[in-house]
Amino acid sequence: MKFPKVRLTLTWLAVGVLAASAILASTLGRNTVWGADPGGPPVVDLTKFSALGPIDAHAHAFKDDPAFAAMLKRLNLRVLDICVVDKHDRGYEEAAPQNRKARAILHSTGGRSAWCSTFDPQDFEKPGFAEQSIKILNETFAEGAVAVKIYKSIGMELKKRDGSYLMPDDPAFSPIFADIAAHNRTVFAHIAEPTSCWRPLDPASPDYSYYKANPDWFMFLHPDHPSKESILAARDRMLANNPKLRVVGCHLGSMEVNVDEIAQRLDRYPNFAVDTAARVTYFMMQPPERVRAFLVKYQDRVLYGTDLDLMPWADTPKTLQHWQEQYLTDWKYFATDTWVEYNGKKYQGLKLPEPVLRKLYRENAVRWVPGMLDKQ
Repeated sequence: MKFPKVRLTLTWLAVGVLAASAILASTLGRNTVWGADPGGPPVVDLTKFSALGPIDAHAHAFKDDPAFAAMLKRLNLRVLDICVVDKHDRGYEEAAPQNRKARAILHSTGGRSAWCSTFDPQDFEKPGFAEQSIKILNETFAEGAVAVKIYKSIGMELKKRDGSYLMPDDPAFSPIFADIAAHNRTVFAHIAEPTSCWRPLDPASPDYSYYKANPDWFMFLHPDHPSKESILAARDRMLANNPKLRVVGCHLGSMEVNVDEIAQRLDRYPNFAVDTAARVTYFMMQPPERVRAFLVKYQDRVLYGTDLDLMPWADTPKTLQHWQEQYLTDWKYFATDTWVEYNGKKYQGLKLPEPVLRKLYRENAVRWVPGMLDKQ
């Protein structure tokens, strides 16, 4: 006669467990999966993303945290860890400390965080500049660096003694580019900025917060600086002058507002590709059928990248949760036809064909950045 009471008790216990589980799942949110560290943030569901063995070909990780390595392994993800010299941005002031940290993270992640090294360009008029830069870069190549970054300070900030601005096609860089090509490395070129950089601040622009906080880089306030058109023309001459040099134009090659403009450069320069870092929003803002057609036609020339960072002072769990949420948003946009929300607006996903997704998320990075899959 006691068995029914036992069964009743167990039934209520099961109901309680299920209710608690439902509450927990609701708390974590719809885009989570089980298996996350109970003390850390939830893990977004990136199963289909991870199945491609994705590569984020534009990131900045300078905190050697085991949680970062664990995230890369869990998501079956690799990143290209890019060093860059920006005197106005904390943590990016000099090349050498970044190169050391990126090298350390290359090893601590078992090669999942590949290394894009850089050099300091500000001494370009000093005797021996090219030779010294080549020496530094060759040392990084010997230690595992697979690419080199050049930055928007070239064209937008650095001046010659005669008062003219240093451009990416300047002869000072010719020996450096020749050496990079000879070592079969790739240049990641962040040259110029979005068009909004030369226009008045607009709260509707994706770049509003950045230029409001970084007036040194807001060219609307500096009309004496070179125009975007003149900088990109110098970039194009650099491509033409170095046909054996592989160049990836960061941030859609600063031609973010019109995929037709990107297409013109890709047609003209076979040694040129672009990454999507911090510019997926600009794809969203263009007609989806035009962007989809562009990505299908130029499926071998676009690398997926985010521009996400993990700095030494960052809250690691919070930052890595943001990384995963960004990966999920981008995946929904590129891989599905659902509506994706950004900055209060909704944009329809592209639902790219699976072969195009494989190239965007993995194969193009492998081809354009030889050594990307090397394990150190």
